Amino acid sequence: MLFNSLDFLLFFPVVTLVFFLIPHKARHLWLLAASYYFYMCWNPRYALLMLLSTAITYVSGVLIHRAGRIEDPARRQRRKKLWVGLSFGSNLLILCVFKYLAFFLANLSRGLGLIGVQWQAPAIDLLLPVGISFYTFQALGYTMDVYRGDIEAEPNFFRYALFVSFFPQLVAGPIERSSSLLRQLRTRQHFDFLRARAGLLRMGWGLFQKMVVADRLAILVDTVYNGPAGQPGSAVALATVLFCFQIYCDFGGYSNIAIGAAQVMGITLMENFRQPFLALSIRDFWRRWHISLSTWFRDY
Repeated sequence: MLFNSLDFLLFFPVVTLVFFLIPHKARHLWLLAASYYFYMCWNPRYALLMLLSTAITYVSGVLIHRAGRIEDPARRQRRKKLWVGLSFGSNLLILCVFKYLAFFLANLSRGLGLIGVQWQAPAIDLLLPVGISFYTFQALGYTMDVYRGDIEAEPNFFRYALFVSFFPQLVAGPIERSSSLLRQLRTRQHFDFLRARAGLLRMGWGLFQKMVVADRLAILVDTVYNGPAGQPGSAVALATVLFCFQIYCDFGGYSNIAIGAAQVMGITLMENFRQPFLALSIRDFWRRWHISLSTWFRDY
């Protein structure tokens, strides 16, 4: 389900209305069901992959927490490192298989060909699961937070599953921190008209970025990039500049829709873009572009 679709236009008001009408204790279950439905609209089978990642990191958090009670410091540290290592290793393996295996095998085949070894890479036909990088990094951030003692392990599996799959930021981020989002998911939210209006305006701005700017620029860029040999150099240069703004408005628009949708429900997500093309240096640019990912690598 895309944010800029009729389905989402019907889905979001229903989810929000029911969210504020039902008792607080049932809200995380309702949002969890809505989030999995939202994700399964792409490919129902890959919801099992997200559930697997959720289960691995949830169990690892519990085991790390229990290991923290071991009296012997050396044994306690070894056990905690074991569980966090298994959590990272298994999740990154899943991510690499689905995202990079075909790329790796193709380049291995080319590399072997350069030294005279003929090997044909097997055909890999794996559909890339939507949002796999985002929910994997978010779940692994939780594992590391528990390992460091920054948060307690979440005892409620369903609330933790919602933390991993929360639908506004599931597809394109921002990648949230467990200390922020899990705490908000436990907090009773009340409907606030001013907050909801601000969230809807944020969603509207995101839709404008995506549908009016990015999608219109894509027409121009694709026209040039689909046949660059027949285009003058000035057209290719202009298309390349426009492509930068297309990517920014596409990705930034999705982030704004996600932040606005969560805001309507009383949940604050972190900023993901901060006027990146006004940066004064490359380092400053990466402080402004996809902030949740760059800070994730810095922190974890």
